[in-house]
Amino acid sequence: MKLPQRLKVRIRRIEEREKDYWVDMSLRELREGEVQYYHVRDYLTGDWLFKICKDYETQRVIVKALKCPAGGGFAQLEGKTMLFQKGISEGYYYDIISLSYIDEKNRLRRRVVSDLDDVPKVIKKNFKVMGYEEATGNKVPGKKLVVLCKENDEKSMILLFLIERAWPLSGIPPEIGIKASDLLGLIKELEKARLDEVYQAAESKLNIGKKDADILLEVLEKEGSILRLEGYVKTKD
Repeated sequence: MKLPQRLKVRIRRIEEREKDYWVDMSLRELREGEVQYYHVRDYLTGDWLFKICKDYETQRVIVKALKCPAGGGFAQLEGKTMLFQKGISEGYYYDIISLSYIDEKNRLRRRVVSDLDDVPKVIKKNFKVMGYEEATGNKVPGKKLVVLCKENDEKSMILLFLIERAWPLSGIPPEIGIKASDLLGLIKELEKARLDEVYQAAESKLNIGKKDADILLEVLEKEGSILRLEGYVKTKD
C-alpha cells in the first residue's frame, strides 16, 4: 500500500501545465516552469486544493495551498507555501522541518525543528531526516533538521505540507486520525449500532479506546459520514 493510502489521504492531479508562471516570494521574482494542480481529501483535516510549481532552473519546488478546509487555523494556511530545494543527495529535494501552531492571539505561527525527538513520528517512519549541513553541504547558525523527498514525488511533498502545516492544527493525534476511515468501515458493518458496540469493535479491531473513538466519531459526524442518534450510530445513506 502506498504512503498516501496508509495515511488515509487521497491525492488526485486535476490539471497539468507544461509552462506557466508564478511569483516566488522568497526570490521576489516572476518564475516560469511546470505547474500542477491537485485535489486532496484528507480524513484528518478535510478537502484541499494545492498548486505545485516546479522551477527547473533554480531547482526548487513550491507547494502552495490554494483552498483549505473550514476553520480559523486552516484559513490562515490558505495561500501559504512550502519550499523544497535541491540538496547534495542525488535525486532528492529537502524541506526544512517546521511545525505549525496557533499562538495566544489565534495567529498562525511556525516553529523550526532542531531536535530529532520533536520530529513527528510519521515523518521519521516514512521519510529520511538529516541535519541541514549534511543535506546541503552548507553551514548555518543554529541546528536545523530537514526531510528528504524524491525530486518528482509531488504527492509526498503534499503529504509533508499536511503533516507539518495542517495536522498540528487539527488537535487530533495523526496516529488516531488516520483510523477514521477504518472506524467508518466498522460502523457500516454493524449497520445501526449501539454506541457500546462501536466502542467494543473499535477497541478489539482497531486498538482504539473510548476517548479516541469519540474524537473520530465527531470527525465523521462533522464531515457528514455518520448520524449520531441517542445511544446509536449509523452511516448516512
